[in-house]
Amino acid sequence: MASDDPMDAEAGTGTVTTSVPARLDRLPWSRWHWTIVIGLGTVWILDGLEVTIVGNIAGRLSEEGSGLPISSAQVTGIAAALYVAGACSGALFFGWLTDRFGRKKLFLITLAVYLAATAMTGLSFSSWWFFTFRFLTGFGIGGEYAAINSAIDELIPSYYRGRVDLIINGSFWLGAVGGSLLSIVMLDTDIFPIDVGWRLTFAFGVVFGLVILLVRRNVPESPRWLFIHGRGEEAERLVRQAEESIVAETGKALPPPAGELTIHQRKSVGFGLIARTVFSRYRKRAVLGLSLFIGQAFLYNAITFGFGAILTKFFDIGTGSTGYFFAAIAVGNFLGPLLLGKLFDTVGRRIMISSTYILSGLLLFATAWLFSGGHLTARTLTACWAVVLFFASAGASSAYLTVSEVFPMETRVMAIAFFYAIGTAAGGISGPLIFAKLTESGVVGDTVLAFQIGASLMTLAGLVAAALAVKAERRSLEDIAAPLSQRDPAAADRRAG
Repeated sequence: MASDDPMDAEAGTGTVTTSVPARLDRLPWSRWHWTIVIGLGTVWILDGLEVTIVGNIAGRLSEEGSGLPISSAQVTGIAAALYVAGACSGALFFGWLTDRFGRKKLFLITLAVYLAATAMTGLSFSSWWFFTFRFLTGFGIGGEYAAINSAIDELIPSYYRGRVDLIINGSFWLGAVGGSLLSIVMLDTDIFPIDVGWRLTFAFGVVFGLVILLVRRNVPESPRWLFIHGRGEEAERLVRQAEESIVAETGKALPPPAGELTIHQRKSVGFGLIARTVFSRYRKRAVLGLSLFIGQAFLYNAITFGFGAILTKFFDIGTGSTGYFFAAIAVGNFLGPLLLGKLFDTVGRRIMISSTYILSGLLLFATAWLFSGGHLTARTLTACWAVVLFFASAGASSAYLTVSEVFPMETRVMAIAFFYAIGTAAGGISGPLIFAKLTESGVVGDTVLAFQIGASLMTLAGLVAAALAVKAERRSLEDIAAPLSQRDPAAADRRAG
């Protein structure tokens, strides 16, 4: 229904009452949801594949005859930091565009940027070329994190949202397993020349990404974004099509939606309003988001950056064999969200987020103590890391879930982008530079310090979550944080608790 309210003129559209969110949340799981999961989630497999390959080929790139004049420290230090810097920049840039032009347009564009930069990385002939396209690859993946996490949470029913979000973000590690094993084959000079194998790994990622791009074209725009941005009829049509396909699939009538909300439609939301909302009205949630992102970024950098250097320097593992060890910890990383994800929807967000963060931090402290005492071999150290990351991966994935669901609809993408950028910049730019230097020194005490830094920040983030995490399990996004466009959103927030 239309309105003559002066706010409508400012928004440029009108006032509508809609049941679209409630209709989406009451849908049973179906093939329609699998299309979304496959179209959006598989890119994390690609990201894991490509990032892992870069880590595993660092030693090979530094060898004479690789075709690229670069050192292992430059790959794990400068190039890794540039990749993360690109991801932070891309998250903010594409996040802004995603809120203005929609989820679907941007998750197609960001994947295209990512694939083009990956292809150009494989053609590197000098260090500056490699650095440039590592930055641009990160630029594309940063946009992916913002656009995809928002789309997933807005399309998946509230009953399943936690586990689906965690598993999709955790699928990065399926790609890491593939990247580890692929690098073993590609780095085998009996199969491929020393200057060819590492280039073909990037080409493989591009081919895989093109397949994902074709599948992703079938993923719908977010109806939640559509109705707030003055495209209510399109939102109704998409939801109606989903409902009809699910009824035809199950043969059962759908239950009535739980309620409606009335909103002032608007074309866009300014940065000033977003900043005031996130850092004034939701100040505690902002502290929570920053803590979770910084904690997980430092823990992962403490372990994964310099991983190959630790194995080769302290345990005499050849550069061509490190992929086997990385595959082992990658499996632990994927099993964490897969096996623990459902508990985030049943036991609850606060208990699960805080416990996974604190437990992984304490376990990494124990690993550091065992390493300092010389009690570990390459296999037992890898086993310790796999256990640490089983819990850390579920916790890290919940950071993306948290900042996606605890802020209003209009701020969602920029909130994801901001917290990802700040948290990742703190741990992901300084982390590679600090940890690569510590782990490559060959001094046990330096490597132990790297572990302890990551463990400390992860544990502190868990304590923050124990105090501030939001009870968001199985609740509508609009119930957790009322849209800014809703009539009297502050009152709606008070009713939601």
